[in-house]
Amino acid sequence: MGAAKGAASDRNQPVTIRYQPNERPPLPLALGAGLQRAMLNISGIVLIPTVIVRAAGGTDAMLVWAVFASVAINGATTILQAVRLGRIGSGYPLVMGASGTAIAVSVTAVAEGGLAMLATLTAFASLLQFALSARLSLFRRVLTPTVAGTFAMLLPVTVTPVAFDLLKDTPSDASSFAAPLSALTAALVIVCVALRASGAWRLWAPVIGIGAGAAVAGLLGVYDVDLVANASWMSLPEAGWPGLDLEFGPAFWSLVPAFALVSVITSSQAIGASILMQHVSWRKPRAIDFRAVQGAAAAHGVGNLLAGLMGTVPNVVRTGSAAVTELTGIAARSVGIATGAIIFALAFLPKTLAVILAVPGPVIAAFLIVIMSSLFWAGIRTVFRGGLDYRRGLICGTSFWIGVGFQNGVIFPEYFSEFAGGMLENGMTAGGLTALLMTLFVELTGPRRRRLKAVCDVSALPRIRKFLQTFALRSGWDKAMASRLQAASEETLLTLLEHRGEEQHAERHLLLIARREGGETVLEFIATPGEENMEDRIALLPEQVSSVAVEQEVSVRLLRHLASSVHHQQYHDTDIVTIHVQAPKSE
Repeated sequence: MGAAKGAASDRNQPVTIRYQPNERPPLPLALGAGLQRAMLNISGIVLIPTVIVRAAGGTDAMLVWAVFASVAINGATTILQAVRLGRIGSGYPLVMGASGTAIAVSVTAVAEGGLAMLATLTAFASLLQFALSARLSLFRRVLTPTVAGTFAMLLPVTVTPVAFDLLKDTPSDASSFAAPLSALTAALVIVCVALRASGAWRLWAPVIGIGAGAAVAGLLGVYDVDLVANASWMSLPEAGWPGLDLEFGPAFWSLVPAFALVSVITSSQAIGASILMQHVSWRKPRAIDFRAVQGAAAAHGVGNLLAGLMGTVPNVVRTGSAAVTELTGIAARSVGIATGAIIFALAFLPKTLAVILAVPGPVIAAFLIVIMSSLFWAGIRTVFRGGLDYRRGLICGTSFWIGVGFQNGVIFPEYFSEFAGGMLENGMTAGGLTALLMTLFVELTGPRRRRLKAVCDVSALPRIRKFLQTFALRSGWDKAMASRLQAASEETLLTLLEHRGEEQHAERHLLLIARREGGETVLEFIATPGEENMEDRIALLPEQVSSVAVEQEVSVRLLRHLASSVHHQQYHDTDIVTIHVQAPKSE
């Protein structure tokens, strides 16, 4: 029961959030917060397609179209993430951006068949992302908080080298003090405002810091005024849609496996980013809503389908969105809408886009370093919240350092540098794949599971009791443990049946999976979903003291007493409750 109490205690720790996802900040604040998120992400949205087209030897017309379509699509899908249309979108201010993971394979595709080849492969790969989001519950044992947190910890590993390079990104004729002074000004202002300011001032820390750094850069002559002056106010690309390559020749099929692998990796990033965002978006932490995670993955698929149809580069959910949310304390959906609208508008407003792109590299670097520091800590917290034992610790630690090694090119580069177009040169890809494979190995080699299929109804209790009695006997447990398992299962089933939602009159099926894990038994109840999260109800029990509330929550209270931990995962198609039951102490 200690783990359950520990989880409840952790949930009651306050988080400095001024605006939760379901709250609406003032319009000027929402627009300001949206602008700073757009500033953080727009450079990647523009630079990644630029790198891909240039590296593949593409024309200027191809480059202009790819950048235009990338900015417009990522703006639109950022709005989609926030508004959550049906089962598409997370309902959180997750920002979409061009995928750095896909650079290597995208360069190859453009070199082989132009943007049309890239478009077809991106659209084709998006179908895998839709399938993954629809059946996410099947991958729950592999896409765990440990994997999600490891991905988040590895993102700074891949981004900070770029940030450190940007510290020196100044004109050759600039003063030697320009870069360090502008970067130091931005970093100090962001950190000082974030640490010591309160109220609305803390929310504006990134904007104030970037503004201060850009002002110093302007005084020292390293703000690119010509870029802003030469940009037009409003325009559309002269080159048109590149079309789709529907020949499906040998070059296409040779690249399909690489794009499929990239799709799995970027989908894992989207899932991890959504989980991480939920961790930092509420004043009192709550159970992860995996329906929102499915929505984030589905919107990611929509973004890549649109990217394919429009002839631009693949995109991904930006994990850094959670770090900005934690730094500013704003998690409102309206901020996500504002961010997406600003990014989308920038596709048609080159001069406004130039104002942001003209901010010197050292200032952007200072911003990124602060943001990545927050993200690294958020990733650590995600790993710990998923529960940490020696297996999970080994997975996280090994994957992290393998990612660091590949990112720095010190792990047998002569063998791995060319694998899948150089994909493993990215630390997040290499480390993330390691975490996925190690987690899969643990699952495949774990203890044998016993299964029972039944109707999800009170009438199934006799079969469940008999099943657990047999399981306890075969697992070497005594009668006291068998009775405890039966009692915990009964309370879990009754709690599941208490909140059926719209499907209360439809017949539901139940799959009960039991396995022994060390000195406890793990029971997994898989059924069609209800409306309320059992894990959250357990966490809120101490706040409910009336006799009526106690009567209504009797099953949940008994379950908290019987189980050492309870985890409730709600998907669109499945409701999964996992309980850990320890053997009662012998008297």
